[in-house]
Amino acid sequence: MSLGKTWYTIEEATEKFGVAKELILVWVREGAVRADEERGKVLRINSDDLDLKMQELTGI
Repeated sequence: MSLGKTWYTIEEATEKFGVAKELILVWVREGAVRADEERGKVLRINSDDLDLKMQELTGI
């Protein structure tokens, strides 16, 4: 169980992780990052998924 915040708006995630909004949305469409959507608009994304994707790309 995560002790920190796990769901962020795209704006919050962009600021925290330094990743462009457009790239995050690509990962959401690919299914690599889970998202909470309403009427086709992404409201929040899962930061654990985003962190894993970043680790995969950077090897860190």
